Order: sequence, then structure tokens, then C-alpha cells
Amino acid sequence: MTYKDYYDVLGVSKTATPDDIKKAYRKLAMKYHPDKAKGDKTSEEKFKDINEANEVLSDPEKRKKYDQFGEDWKHYQEAGAQPGGFDWSKYAGGGGGARRMSREEFDATFAEQGVGDLFELLFGQEGGSRRRRRAVAIKGDDLDAETTLSLEEAYHGTTRLISLDGHTIRVTIKPGIADGQVLRIIGKGGPGMNGGPSGDLYLTIRIPPHPGFHRKGNDLHVDMPVDLYTAVLGGKTQVKTLKRTVKVDIPQETQNGKVLRLRGLGMPIHGKKYEFGNLIAKVVIQIPERLSEQELDLFRKLAALRK
Repeated sequence: MTYKDYYDVLGVSKTATPDDIKKAYRKLAMKYHPDKAKGDKTSEEKFKDINEANEVLSDPEKRKKYDQFGEDWKHYQEAGAQPGGFDWSKYAGGGGGARRMSREEFDATFAEQGVGDLFELLFGQEGGSRRRRRAVAIKGDDLDAETTLSLEEAYHGTTRLISLDGHTIRVTIKPGIADGQVLRIIGKGGPGMNGGPSGDLYLTIRIPPHPGFHRKGNDLHVDMPVDLYTAVLGGKTQVKTLKRTVKVDIPQETQNGKVLRLRGLGMPIHGKKYEFGNLIAKVVIQIPERLSEQELDLFRKLAALRK
């Protein structure tokens, strides 16, 4: 079928208003009406074209499809893109994998592939021919899942077995993963159609609060107990990290609540080898308990000296 430019037929621009179209149609219809044509075949064909153009351009929905798809707009209509979706069960040939294509999917497929490929997708044939052809490949659906890790697992890295629709996949999680972070596992989603690739799996990581450490970005915050004598006189204490226990220098006369930044002892930076955040250690001075009378007497003497 020869493509007809309906705007050209009516002598209007593509930005013509409904009133412009109506006026142009009436003028031309009067000019080429069969009563005036009196057997003139050219005029009769012209009159048919005018009516056809008016039928499409005066209907907002048909005009929209004509503007979008041009000569293929009728095929779009005939292919069944109706509100509520396209019924694949009519054309899927077996029904087991049939599904309903949404209006948005139909529009997107039609706009991207054109009517020829669309009919290949639906019927596996071109035009009216019954010769089987390769259908358009469609990517499978993306899937979502969640898994929970301890802070220790997030620090060292781990693996998880994720069950999806009857099959299990193994996911490797690199060190430094954060709470709420989403991993994209390519090709582990729903199966594709007509030889199309599988969709992707989007795995959301959940890490509950830890009793000893508080994470901020790649830094770990921890309370560090320091006995009174070490805080006053200076010395060393120990602090536990997620990897090992380390010794920390405590300056003389360290105050309660003082914060020490221990570089490179925080969380691994996700995706970067040998890069770490910091450990932020807050000094919590421990007051000695169950003091003997002699110890208490010494404190009294010290207090008197301070006065």
C-alpha cells in the first residue's frame, strides 16, 4: 500500500488545529464531490483520499498514531494494542509461556522495531506470508532480592546462596559492602524470550547494627576503655578491631571522651583492594573498683596535694 501524506492531501501543516483540518476538508470535499466530478475518475480518487485523510486527522487518537508511526499506523491498530494490554495467548502457539503485553511495552516495541519486526515477534512471519522467520529477541525481567550480612561478613567479604524461582545461584560479596547497597548480578534474572538475554538480579544488602562498632561510611567508631592510671600517667592500651587486636599509645593526662583516629583500621573500601577507612576510638576512662584502705588513703593524699 502506497504511503499517503494526509496533511498534504488536505493541504494543511502538521501543526494544523482541528478547526484548520475541518475547514480544509469541507472546502476540498465540495470541490471534488462525486456530484460535481460526473464520472471523472481522478476527482473520485481525490475525493476518497480527502475522506480518508479527514477520518484519520480529525480523530485525535488516530492522528496521534499516524504522527508517531506514519504509514504503519493501521498495522499498529490491527495488531491489537488496546488498553489493558496485548493478548499474547492468541499468538504464542502453546499458551504455556503466554503473557499479556502492556500498552507501554507494545508502544516501545512498535516504535523501536517497526511493523515488520513487530509482526515477526507476534507471528514469526512477514506480512501475509506463512514462511516462519526469527522472532525479535526480548530481554527477560529483572528480579529483586535481599540478603542479610553481619558487620564481620561485610568486613571480610562472603558468599550467599540466593534461591529464585526454583533455582539457586551463588553470589560473591566483596569486602566493604554497605547496608542498603544494591548489587547487580548480570544475567541472573528472568529468562529472555525468543533467544533474548536473561534479565538481571538486583540484590539489596542489609546489615543490622553491631553491639561493639558503629559504622559511618568507611570509618568504624568504637569505645576504648582506658584505666585511670594509664590515662593519668600515659602508656599503652589495647583495642579490638574487626581484623585483630592492636596496641594504642595513650598520651599522659588523656581526658575522658578524647577521640583517637587510627588510620587504616576501619572498613575496607568496597571494590578497592588494600584501601580502608579509619577506626575512631573514643577514650572511656575506667575508675578502679574495690579499692583497699591503703589505696583510698593514697587518693586522699593526692587530693590534698591537688588542693
